[in-house]
Amino acid sequence: MSFTSTIGVGGEAAARSIEAQLKRGGGDTTGRIFKLLLQLSLVVSVGVLVVLFVDVFATGTSVFTTRAESFLSSGIRTSADAAGVFQAIRGTLWIGVFTVVLAFPIGIAAAVYLEEYATKGRLTNFIDLNIRNLAGVPSIVYGILGLTLFVQRFEGFTGGRTLMAAGITLAILVLPIVIITSAEAVRAVPNSLREAGYGVGATRWEVTRTQVLPYALPGIITGTVLALARSIGEAAPLLLCGAVTGLLPGRQGLIDPSQLTERFTALPIVIADWARTPREGFDEIAAAAIIVTLAIVLAMNTLAIALRNRFEKKRN
Repeated sequence: MSFTSTIGVGGEAAARSIEAQLKRGGGDTTGRIFKLLLQLSLVVSVGVLVVLFVDVFATGTSVFTTRAESFLSSGIRTSADAAGVFQAIRGTLWIGVFTVVLAFPIGIAAAVYLEEYATKGRLTNFIDLNIRNLAGVPSIVYGILGLTLFVQRFEGFTGGRTLMAAGITLAILVLPIVIITSAEAVRAVPNSLREAGYGVGATRWEVTRTQVLPYALPGIITGTVLALARSIGEAAPLLLCGAVTGLLPGRQGLIDPSQLTERFTALPIVIADWARTPREGFDEIAAAAIIVTLAIVLAMNTLAIALRNRFEKKRN
């Protein structure tokens, strides 16, 4: 056997030996333990969610089987048999509208500017650091901000403790989250797309509009929907901005701009109020209100997934 053939045979043997060790996993006991801990964490998390879902649905399903229509169309009442979530759904939907109209455009625009236009340096690093810090601020702090600014200082514009003040406050609450998720999506766009656009003579705006944003849009949509889900699930800022926990008079229309300057309530508020009410029947309607909230969040997520898939197909 020649020297070169010996080297070839030795190389093949070494490759087979390495492949066998990789497939066997070697003696990585620490790695297997770590993997087991990760799987255990996943099982515990999913198990807790399943228990909560089963308990909520088992408690609240009876409300929908007996009076689903009246529960969804009635307002807040002192009796559990007559109470409904219509006014709470209306307030929650308006809060979602404020989040979409205010937080999404401003947050996405800020992210695009920071990633595509701003010169990297100490100032941009300082701004980015503060945005990430604001994303971790407790919601009650934003509630105090909304109480000070939009309820008291700008009472002439918002009407005081009204739906408008609460909507603007929650839009500000999720704004850092929208900026961070949008910036990450824009940052993930390959530089080759930008360079190709500049190479054919496109301006920065043309590259951003035709290359960067279409590529980053699926990630932006995913992040903004997570922010929207958080905004409709917050209760503390709403209480500080004037959410009503008792009877709520007013118009019964679902979409009416005049409601923006009126007192309001929302699904997290009625859930918290009914859950702590000791009278009979309120546990069931609180669980039913949780189911309604989950349905709204699921509908928003479904819409976001459909839009994301559509834009991903266009991108591909």
